[in-house]
Order: sequence, then C-alpha cells, then structure tokens
Amino acid sequence: MSKFEIDVQIEVDTPEETAALLETAVLATLHQQQIAPPAALSCLLTDDATIQQLNRDFRQVDQPTDVLSFPAGDDMPGMEMAGMPAYLGDIAISVPYAQRQAAQAGHDLGAELQLLAIHGTLHLLGHDHAEEEEKEKMWAAQTAVLTHLELAHVKPTEA
Repeated sequence: MSKFEIDVQIEVDTPEETAALLETAVLATLHQQQIAPPAALSCLLTDDATIQQLNRDFRQVDQPTDVLSFPAGDDMPGMEMAGMPAYLGDIAISVPYAQRQAAQAGHDLGAELQLLAIHGTLHLLGHDHAEEEEKEKMWAAQTAVLTHLELAHVKPTEA
C-alpha cells in the first residue's frame, strides 16, 4: 500500500461533494508538508453538540468550536514492515459552526470546510498556533495549500 487513506464520516447534512472536497484539501496538505505515503487519518463532520462534548471531554472547554484534532502518536512497532499506513489521527469539524464562519467571512461552506480540514491536518502533523512564531509557520502553510487549491481568498480565523 503506497497511498493515503482518508476516512470521511458525515453525521450531518452536507452537499454531495463535501467528502471529495475534504479529501482534496487533506491530500494537498499532506503533499505540501512532504508527507510520504502510506498514511491514514479520519475526518468526522458533525454538529455543534458533538463537537462541544469532544471539546469539553478533551480540552476542558465547554463550548462548540470549528475544528478539533487528535494526533495519533507513535505507530506500533512493525506497522511499516507490515505495509500498514502510519495513522496520523482524527479531525472533527462542526458543520453548523463552519457554516456560520463561512457566512461571516463571505465564502461558501465548501471553502470553509476545506480550510478547516487543512488546519486540522496541520495540527495532526505537529503544527500549532499558541506562540506567534508557530502561528506564522502554520498560517503560511495553510495559505500555501489554500492558494494551491485556488482558495487564496479564504483566510484562517481563530475561533
């Protein structure tokens, strides 16, 4: 196996092309970050209540947010030799939250979901934005991927 596996799970109503848009954004991010296959991750599209529960359980923040990332950590020994993809982790995105952000920013839901998939993938790869220097690197990477996807008009925000 020498490819990327992106498992998109959709729990809420979204346009038909949503899964393909997310896969495109994740793949573009992995390529921009020079990640070699095989590798895998999952992306859950859910609602505000579910993401609020995840945010409360894992970050002790009792409110909804746009995107959460859960890096997988180290692979089990022997996975590469067995042809198993490196598991990068899980991303959860609130579609209603993304819809509100898209409306506020003046672009469509698909573009916002792609931004959030890019942002979540970068977190899985170790990027952060807690410190200004880290944020500059992460925002530059996001901008590079967005530009590649012809979404340069979409700007990252901080929820």
